[in-house]
Amino acid sequence: MATILLVGVDLFVRGKLEATAPAHHFITTDNIDPPDLVIADIARIDPEEVADAYPDVPILGYTNHTDTAGLRAGHAAGFDQVVAKSALAERASELIQELVPSVG
Repeated sequence: MATILLVGVDLFVRGKLEATAPAHHFITTDNIDPPDLVIADIARIDPEEVADAYPDVPILGYTNHTDTAGLRAGHAAGFDQVVAKSALAERASELIQELVPSVG
């Protein structure tokens, strides 16, 4: 089970993530231990700030497919994976597994 920090993620998306990846623990605030993965809504956060705050943690960013500037900003900030919101909803479990395979 991975501990996944959600940054800027709304309740609707969180619900979808919890439904599609129930084996993982989703949190919205920093914990004593660092998260295994950070999932961030690029439209609601500053990608550079998130990347700077979690330099040793894989980061999965998402935004609407029409937000090409946001997709580019996530890549430029060094996010490990940047996807459209629809891809996150469809492939959340698979994406999490790719970024944190050891917690399966």
